[in-house]
Amino acid sequence: MSADTQEDAAEREKPPIEAVPVRHPGRWIGAAIIAVFAAMLVHSLLTNPNWGWSLIGEWIFSPPIIRGVGVTILLTILAMIIGLALGIMLAIMRLSPNPVLNSTAWLFIWAFRGTPVYVQLFLWANIIALYTTLSLGVPFGPEFLTLETKTLIPAFVAALLGLGLNEAAYMAEIVRAGILSVDEGQDEAATALGMSRMQTLRHIVLPQAMRVIVPPTGNETISMLKTTSLVIAIPLTNELFFQASAIGNRLFQPFPMAVMASIWYLALTSILMVGQYYIERYYARGAQRDLPPTPIQKWRRRLRLGGDST
Repeated sequence: MSADTQEDAAEREKPPIEAVPVRHPGRWIGAAIIAVFAAMLVHSLLTNPNWGWSLIGEWIFSPPIIRGVGVTILLTILAMIIGLALGIMLAIMRLSPNPVLNSTAWLFIWAFRGTPVYVQLFLWANIIALYTTLSLGVPFGPEFLTLETKTLIPAFVAALLGLGLNEAAYMAEIVRAGILSVDEGQDEAATALGMSRMQTLRHIVLPQAMRVIVPPTGNETISMLKTTSLVIAIPLTNELFFQASAIGNRLFQPFPMAVMASIWYLALTSILMVGQYYIERYYARGAQRDLPPTPIQKWRRRLRLGGDST
């Protein structure tokens, strides 16, 4: 028997390598700490009567709260429409070579991003102190239309202006970042095909920029839903948080009513997060070869695998 044959036989006689998994004690310690704190939280929620769960259950679907939820949703939708439409226009102005358009958009964004939204809402609510009437006409000339400010800008309109204009400043930067993320070669190719600037934006640039624009826009929508609680500065009396606060003050139970409002905000935010997930997945079709499975697809796959195993 040759030396090579003896070595091969010795190699075959060696016992197989026993793979020992790497230990991760830190993970188990962290999980144990989280489990302890979670148990403490659940115990507090169930045993502390100051949470006022019975009071929350009594008022959570009451007519004032339901009306407040409706106003909050309406305010969120309209403010985001204003913010998105004006934000797209401001983003295009910021990218314009025209110095007047560029500077105007920059000043708008600077002013509305540089001041707190609560202060802006307060200013819109008290604009009557600055202008008792608003007029439309020729500067230093005749006025064609004059209206009282309190008639033209009631509480709901003031809230809408405060939220929408503030959101436009942030959406302008989001849209601008999305447009800049598209390769310049796309713009050059569209120009070579004879497409105008607006046609290029509409058919070439914006569809590709949506992959960058959609995720932060979804976050801004969720943030807007929660920011509507600040219209208490005006005050807008039929909004969710104002209604919950009013009921809490009347019952001398402000904390349970604040928890009740938080439950509504969490529920609405969860719905928006689901919508955001599917919209992001839709616009990721051109960027990813295989899209991540949706929760429903994961559930169906598990059922199918379970059926095959039996």
